[in-house]
Amino acid sequence: MSSDAREWVWEHSSSRGTSRLVLLSIADRVPDEQCAAWASLSSLIERTNASRTAVRDALDKLITSGELEQRDDLQGPQRTTVYRLPLAAAFLARVKADEEKDPAAEIPQAPEAHPVPELRIEELRPYGIWPKNGTDSGPSRRNATGTDSGPSRRNPTPRRAGFRPSEGTDSDPQNRSEPKVNRNGSSSAAVTSASAWQVDPATHAWARQQGHLARLGEDGLRSADAKWRAHRAAWKPRPAGAWAADWRAWVAREHAPGRPNLYALPGKDPALAAGMTRAEAHTAALLAALDEPTGTE
Repeated sequence: MSSDAREWVWEHSSSRGTSRLVLLSIADRVPDEQCAAWASLSSLIERTNASRTAVRDALDKLITSGELEQRDDLQGPQRTTVYRLPLAAAFLARVKADEEKDPAAEIPQAPEAHPVPELRIEELRPYGIWPKNGTDSGPSRRNATGTDSGPSRRNPTPRRAGFRPSEGTDSDPQNRSEPKVNRNGSSSAAVTSASAWQVDPATHAWARQQGHLARLGEDGLRSADAKWRAHRAAWKPRPAGAWAADWRAWVAREHAPGRPNLYALPGKDPALAAGMTRAEAHTAALLAALDEPTGTE
């Protein structure tokens, strides 16, 4: 039945990127039309070749969208998490009902919505899925199916230790480059684009306290902000704290309006002032920069 569950993901799921890979990995383990399967976090990381954070974010998105359900009342071998694809189960139930009415009828590509069938837990026991409050006399929690597609027999990886792949999908951050945020145990931080990020009061107060507002002026600060957003437009979304740190570094390097651009002096611009050597032009630009008020005198 895993082929039917995978087919539903390919044809009807709205998931994308790592979320789609995670959903396919779980669907690949589905043993029957109830579309329930068990999977450890470490096995999903290994299968998708994505970071731990990316896999957790993908699971959250799938659960929020309703395409995945985490069954906290059940557990798989070695107490692994049990998931269900409720929409896929409803789809297969409708297809089965239509076939029973008319076996010769052609099944439409997208049958009408059908209620999600009640999970028949007793039928899942042969596949190693048991209630968490099961008795001690129950069978071993090892993989009952014995298939190669089951997750690793090793103990589930702890939340803050274990396998961390060095490479993953292009669309997801990897652990080595992710901002060190959310030390309080949350799985991810809200991210936004540079164009959507707004200068927060603390960042604006920093610009005033450091003298950058007096040095650049309101118009100069707005100009620096516009240039920063233009240069960061193509960057991937980041947490607000990361954008704030990058914005501060940009403003600190921004020269005041009218200040000579030293990087566009001789060597970059072939047109030298008449009667001036290259060394004299450099000296003139440096003197002009020294005469400019910085706002910190």
